[in-house]
Amino acid sequence: MRDSAAPWQPLVLALLLPLLPGCAPLIAAGVVSGVGTGVAISQDRRTSGTFVEDEGIEIKSGRRIGEKFGSDVHVNVTSFNRNVLLTGEAPSDQAREEIGMLVGKVENVRGVVNEMVVAAPSSYASRSNDTLITSKVKSRFLDIGGFQANHVKVVTENGVVFLLGVVNRKEAASAAGIASSTSGVRKVVKVFEYLD
Repeated sequence: MRDSAAPWQPLVLALLLPLLPGCAPLIAAGVVSGVGTGVAISQDRRTSGTFVEDEGIEIKSGRRIGEKFGSDVHVNVTSFNRNVLLTGEAPSDQAREEIGMLVGKVENVRGVVNEMVVAAPSSYASRSNDTLITSKVKSRFLDIGGFQANHVKVVTENGVVFLLGVVNRKEAASAAGIASSTSGVRKVVKVFEYLD
């Protein structure tokens, strides 16, 4: 029996896929063709190659950290323009430093900003709250005129918002101002590369 999928379903999939966490690399790699591919890459200041490299860096780093430390650590690896931000918790200063060095050796990494703290892994409630804060900050970015929200990547850890991206100083100031005035945010840390 033939599949009777409506002809519009592939278009809907292509448009919705970028909204799902973790699906942007599939679009960048060309797995989904059509409208979604151009939109995801064309508005990003990174090249399509760098976009894909960032995803690869995150995957490789996460795998290496997991193999060496298992569940003793909680690490978020965020790569933007091949610069890596590490957030989360490690059981000791030595483990924190080892994680930074391990990630620094991953192919294509230009630099590592290690913002991990020495503490027990955060609770799921804390992580859920961080996800909510990230969502609030991102949604507030949509209200900024002349500012592309996807130029800034937002990471929240224990109420601290980290902002990454390739931006000009005006965009950086706007992003930091919006983030710092969002409810639940304890502190904002800028990890930007500046165009000017």
